[in-house]
Order: sequence, then C-alpha cells, then structure tokens
Amino acid sequence: MATKNFIPLCILLIYQTVAESSNLQPSNPSDWSPSISSIPYPSSLHGIQAAYWPSFNEISPSSIDTKYFTHILYAFLLPEIGTYKLDITPIDQTKISEFVDALRTRNPPVKTLLSIGGGGSDPAVFSNMASTKHTREIFINSTVEVARKFGFDGVDLDWEFPANDQDMSNLALLFKEWSIALHNEAKINRRSRLLLTAAVYYASKFTVYGGLRSYPARAINKYMDWVSPMCFDYHGSWENFTGVNAALYDPKSNISTNYGIRSWIQAGVPPEKLVMGLPLYGRTWKLKDPNVNGIGAPAVGVGPGDGSSGTMDYYQILDFNNGTRATVVFDRLSVSYYSYVGDSWIGYDDVRSIQKKIRFARTWGLRGYFFWALGKDKDWTLSIQASNTWRHQWP
Repeated sequence: MATKNFIPLCILLIYQTVAESSNLQPSNPSDWSPSISSIPYPSSLHGIQAAYWPSFNEISPSSIDTKYFTHILYAFLLPEIGTYKLDITPIDQTKISEFVDALRTRNPPVKTLLSIGGGGSDPAVFSNMASTKHTREIFINSTVEVARKFGFDGVDLDWEFPANDQDMSNLALLFKEWSIALHNEAKINRRSRLLLTAAVYYASKFTVYGGLRSYPARAINKYMDWVSPMCFDYHGSWENFTGVNAALYDPKSNISTNYGIRSWIQAGVPPEKLVMGLPLYGRTWKLKDPNVNGIGAPAVGVGPGDGSSGTMDYYQILDFNNGTRATVVFDRLSVSYYSYVGDSWIGYDDVRSIQKKIRFARTWGLRGYFFWALGKDKDWTLSIQASNTWRHQWP
C-alpha cells in the first residue's frame, strides 16, 4: 500500500510465475468458486469491514461514515533506523490524536488500529529489526506503548516485503513474541488485549522483491487475529500493455485474487484468518493505438491521473469517464471494469465488480475485507455496496 508519495504497492508483480503452485490455477472456469457446503469455515455475517486512513490524504477523520466499517487503520508510522522504536514526528502526533479523538466516540463505533510500514517503507529496516530477539523486543514494546498512549485497539504490520526464507522465519518469531507481549500486557494491566494483524502479499508464496519464499502459515494461525492479503496492483505502468488492477479471475496466469486466496488456504491459513483487500483506485495507460483498446492492448506509458504512477482514485475515474464520455466495459472473465477514450485507458473496480468480490469472500468463508483507502471513494459508493453485500443474507 502507498505512502505519503503514493508509491505503488508492487513494481514487478507481473513477474509472479505460473510455476509457483500451478496446481492452484483452475483449468475449468467451473472450478473457480466452491459451493457453500464445501467451505469448512462459514463466514460471519458481521466479520471485518475495514479501511486504511492515510494520514496524508485530504479526508478528515471526523468525516468518516462509520456505518460502513468495523475497523479503521491509521496509515502509517515507521520504525526508526537503528533504534527500531516507532518514529512519531510532531505532525504524526497531531494526526494520530485527530484520528483517534474523532473516531473513539462515533456511532456506530469502530475499532482503530495503528499500521506500521507501508509500500514506501524500507524493507531492510524491518528485516534488521526482526533479525534478533533484542531488536524485536524493542520494536514490540514501542508499538504497545504508542498504541496504548493514543488509545488504539490494535496494531497492524505492513512489511513490504520479507525478502527471503530467513526474513520469513524471523517474521514468525516476531508474530509469536508480539502476540505473547500483547497477552502479557493486557493481563498485567487488566485491559482488553490489543489486536494483532498484518497486511501481506496477495499470495502465500511469491518471488517478487527476492527469491521464492512463503509466509509462516503456522505462526499466522497461532498468533495473529487475521492477515490481509493485498489483492490489487496486479498490473500497472511498469508493463507495456493494459491490465486489470485487481482481477478476481485470470485463467491465463496466477495473478488473480482467486489464485491468491486459494493459495493462502492451501498453505494452511484458515479462511477465518483472511481479510481480503480491495482497491478504491485504478491504474491507467496510454494506448499505443486507440483502436486497440481491450485488456492486454499495447501501451506506451501512463495514462490520465497521477503522472508518476499512473493511478486514479475511484471518484476521479467516474468524473473522467463522465467528462470525456469514455466507453465503459465490464469484463465478466476478470470481474473488473475498464474504460477508454482516445489513447487513455483505465482499469478499475465499480459497483458490480465490488459486489461480486464481496460475494466471493463470503462464499470462501473469509473473515472480511478491507479497502485501500479512505478518501478515494465517490460519496461512499463502493463502501456502501461492499457493506450491504457483506451483511445481506444470500443463499
């Protein structure tokens, strides 16, 4: 997920290889979704309906409509290089206080979590922090201290990404020691335990930003309240062809939410420990030939929106489509939208695709979903659709 400069989540996601757990890629579209009766963990009606609030965006915490969420995550704080204690600048202190004060008395109530890391953070800092028991302890104690000081209900780790097997092994130790520390702190102080969650790669094992490695499924099962696969940034301006930002299905590759969620479950993480990520933004390209404008069309750079990353927030996409009379297409195969006009092309999610993705999460018995990020929706349109679909009883 992005940082203050909206750095993309993944730059090389397209190079996720089909060879990684290719047995998870269905050969028949009928295998893409299970029947309700085949799911070992039925989904909760209420579950987790979460969203990240980037401290650098323009939406104020007091304007968040909590009817559509159960958990809001503050994004982000970073550990100091060398000390591994959380670095709280004067601006951070003001923003955190504003965030927590605005949400602690809202009706309906929501829980707040402090998220640490983000897409623009230095993964080497997390790697070094997690490498010894001493540095892990310093980091853990700092997160507890800060979370309690400001009144958060939990802590969330967004380490993008552990680079090798050693990092993953140390991540398992971090989860274990963090969980024990949270339980001990709650018991000693006779308080409710802080939640412990983490944003993770969309698939349980991967090769981007390093060699082939897998997340520690056993440690996640035992010590985490849940983990949140980031099911977006599947394609982007680093490629010379158009692609879907958050494809639910892709019969030609492993780059899809269906593949990612299935990989987590097959790795041994139960569905009730998974909270599926959804984007409130799209990715844009400049078409090489305006007359060749489908998914996979040749492209020669970024399209409209953020000139450096080729991104547009959902509300901007709707305004752009309406203002330019762009052609809007719902792609049934990937369960995604794209629009084009002239040489501009945008891949994104809209009401229909969000509804189908939430139904996918319910069918697989997932714990819930989260959005990246607040401030990017259009009058809460997608937030409302996701919440209503999640809560609706359907066969």
